[in-house]
Amino acid sequence: MALRRLQRITPLNVTGVLTSNVRREMSSLPRVYVTRQIPPEGLKTLRESGQVQCQLWDSDDVPVPRQELLQRVKGVDALLCVLTEKIDAELLDAAGPNLKVLSTMSVGFDHLSLEELKKSGGWGTWRTLWLCGYELANSTVGIFGLGRIGVAIAERLAPFKVKKFIYTDVAPRPELASLINAEYVSFDEMAKRSDFLAVCCALTPETKEICNKDLFSKMKNTSIFVNTSRGGVVNQDDLYEALSTGQIAGAGLDVTVPEPLPTNHPLFTLKNCVILPHIASASFTTRNAMSVLAANNLLLGLRGEPMIKELKL
Repeated sequence: MALRRLQRITPLNVTGVLTSNVRREMSSLPRVYVTRQIPPEGLKTLRESGQVQCQLWDSDDVPVPRQELLQRVKGVDALLCVLTEKIDAELLDAAGPNLKVLSTMSVGFDHLSLEELKKSGGWGTWRTLWLCGYELANSTVGIFGLGRIGVAIAERLAPFKVKKFIYTDVAPRPELASLINAEYVSFDEMAKRSDFLAVCCALTPETKEICNKDLFSKMKNTSIFVNTSRGGVVNQDDLYEALSTGQIAGAGLDVTVPEPLPTNHPLFTLKNCVILPHIASASFTTRNAMSVLAANNLLLGLRGEPMIKELKL
């Protein structure tokens, strides 16, 4: 009876057709178990969100048997229940550590063991080395590609008492370097000396995947790699290897290949890698300024006049 009553809710695309892309990505979506045949609008919301893969007990007349419930909640990320289901220590243990959200379709919550829920979630106890990282104070920060962005990064980091800024580029840039008192070094020297390495270069045929196992092998095992330039300058397989083996301490990526990076990509499995969806310019002021610059360039080009920041082909 349990198997007959079990149904799967499959996310659809906007036309209601299950595409091959959806099939491939379903396994990476959060798993949800719904303990009752809830009203259709609720199921529709889950189904059309495209954010979850669901299973449900397809009956509103017969509650899901306890043993069936304990079996079905194993490994789920979220549980949508009704007041007939007792959410206690036994169920939370069966669900395991993946359970992040418990949503009950009821005003009352007397069927929930609040004390057990408190135990199962939250921050946990304070520990002496909990969430510790490496300080910018007295560190050496390397900048690969010293342009306006590289200088701006250094200016923002300087108040944290960085000991030394070093940089490498296609050639020394003394005027820009003087603004942040930065030393020009070779690419290999930058890798060896940097406690934090910020990649700010343009993506060109010369820089494509230049941040690879050769670079990571020269870096300290306490160093942090940060890429805000373009995802293509990094060999992501080599980066994963460097992070997973402890060759480098951590990485922060605002750019990847592709964008957005699929949620089942190995880099997302690492605790020492933080990935953002290309938001380095995500402020109202900056995005407005970018749009005005683009518009003015367009108008200047139509008038046959030199464009601001024109790229010479």
